[in-house]
Amino acid sequence: MILVTGGTGLVGSHLLYQICQSETKVRAIKRAQSNISIVRKIFSYYTEKADLLFEKIEWVNADLLNIPELELAFQGVTKVYHCAAWISFNLKHKDKMMHTNIEGTTNIVNLCLAYRVNKLCHVSSVASLGCPKDSSSTNENTSWLNSPENSYYALTKYHAEMEVWRGIEEGLNAVIVCPAIILGPGKWEKGSSMLFRQVWKGLSFYTSGTNGFVDVRDVVNVMIQLMKGKIKSERFILCSESIPFKKTIDYIAEALGKKKPHIKVGTFLSAFSWRIAKIISIISGKPPLITKEIILAANSISIYENKKIKTTLNYQFKSVEQSCKDFSTIFIQEHKLD
Repeated sequence: MILVTGGTGLVGSHLLYQICQSETKVRAIKRAQSNISIVRKIFSYYTEKADLLFEKIEWVNADLLNIPELELAFQGVTKVYHCAAWISFNLKHKDKMMHTNIEGTTNIVNLCLAYRVNKLCHVSSVASLGCPKDSSSTNENTSWLNSPENSYYALTKYHAEMEVWRGIEEGLNAVIVCPAIILGPGKWEKGSSMLFRQVWKGLSFYTSGTNGFVDVRDVVNVMIQLMKGKIKSERFILCSESIPFKKTIDYIAEALGKKKPHIKVGTFLSAFSWRIAKIISIISGKPPLITKEIILAANSISIYENKKIKTTLNYQFKSVEQSCKDFSTIFIQEHKLD
């Protein structure tokens, strides 16, 4: 039995689609209030047999902080994909991120050890690698540095990964993947998928930042290959290309038939915008759409190496341009009447 945490998320749902194409038994953990219809919808993007494949999933309601619930989910499990995480760049969510990302991972690692699970694949993030001292690229050997530029999300993912390494020291067979910004379809109003909706509605502004991007299909394909092989006690950066944000947005705009952003937002205007957003948030009581951490990321230059995973698995990533084309096609089909 394969267990997937975070089954309704971007990575988890695409991973379930790949697993369900085989005869392997699969169980997915979700929160009680989660809507699993998003998973069925994502399946439908890629096959006409979405309902048939979806029925293969055994859904279990379990909170990562509720050990008795997790123990029930671990019954008969041989492999675990830990995809669940709380992602936010709003400091109001720091406690939630700490509990979910760190304590939740601690519980998963401890149960993998207790139930003698054959192998764990932990989905970390390039954020867990921190920032290099200079402008050089980041690889799997880049040391974590405490820095004010590290987001709280990055801090929680770093400590979560430390829990996996602790488990490895105690005998756990595990691998770690550190994806860059993941491009994929599904929840168009959240995460990186929101880029497609924003460009569709019209996006005039862009920042000068550069970051790594990777197709969600590549992420899950690599995870499955690593779990099938004998590789263990290793972590791998998953990144197709490190390119400017504007170039990625331009790819999406071209694929959607929309106007490309043409107004550059510099550091000064960016700093001004997040302060205004914070004031509006205080007045309205709603979470700010722009935060200081988002602005820092949008204007930073982050370059990620992918040589290790490409060499280890002889793997070739899809280009960012192709990913943007593919997912824009899905978006258009879903929003024909908008």
